[in-house]
Amino acid sequence: MKIPIFTDDPGWHGARLKEAFAKHDIEAVYLSLQDCVIDLNGAQPSIRIPNFDTLPPAVFVRGVSGGTMQQVVTRLNVLHMLSMLNVNIYNDVKAIERTVDKAMTSFLLQKNGVATPATWVSESRVQVESFRQLAKQNNQVLVLKPLFGSQGLGVRQLSISETLPVPMQQFVDGVYYLQQFVETSDTPHDYRVFVIRGNVVAAMKRIGSTWVNNVAAGGRCERVELDESHEMVALAIQAALALDIDYCGVDIIQSTSGEYYVLEVNSVPAWKGLQSVSNVDIAHLLVDDFLCKLKL
Repeated sequence: MKIPIFTDDPGWHGARLKEAFAKHDIEAVYLSLQDCVIDLNGAQPSIRIPNFDTLPPAVFVRGVSGGTMQQVVTRLNVLHMLSMLNVNIYNDVKAIERTVDKAMTSFLLQKNGVATPATWVSESRVQVESFRQLAKQNNQVLVLKPLFGSQGLGVRQLSISETLPVPMQQFVDGVYYLQQFVETSDTPHDYRVFVIRGNVVAAMKRIGSTWVNNVAAGGRCERVELDESHEMVALAIQAALALDIDYCGVDIIQSTSGEYYVLEVNSVPAWKGLQSVSNVDIAHLLVDDFLCKLKL
């Protein structure tokens, strides 16, 4: 059997997944979504995947590359159409869409009662300025984040005296996503909790060299042991349920007053840093769950 891994940069993660699939005598093939073809020339619609004569039973999505709106929609449509043709998508494309959009993630977390920082989203600079004034009255510091983005790129604290970025500035792109800054009790840090099929399989503390704690931004990883009674375990599982997702990396922060909040949920999470401080083999757990979903 051959299984596509959709990615434009296999790297360390792709190699780990390929190795894990090989232990099940399955060949994993790296492919780009942009090389697939939506073929509506025959009696029935089809999706042509390079190096596959017939559709595989499932695909593993390791990344959906950015691009123009039309390009991104087309790549997501390929996944939607494959799903409609009874190909299992891992993670499910709807879950990917829900989590790639931080506004939708925050909305679903709050709607399902999952603790998450106060958040405002708007295209209107007038409205955004009113949010900032409200935050000032409540002694809140706001963080401006790109609606689409990861690894801490474009994330910045926004002081009340600072000029609001122009609508089309890099990372803003016409939409302002503002979230209350959560201050930690000691050196800036947060937690990455990895959830597979409703179970926490690994966790780490990320200690930042600045207030941004992402590993890609220089954050240092420390192993964290969480038993089932820990508040972060329940919170991470609730977040995964709220997003209806097979597996995810849940970013959690603890405030100075002790409360835990979910910052983000990642549907295509990196785990290289987490693996460096974990005893479990995360790639093998993912592949095992992938195959369990197929009952193979």
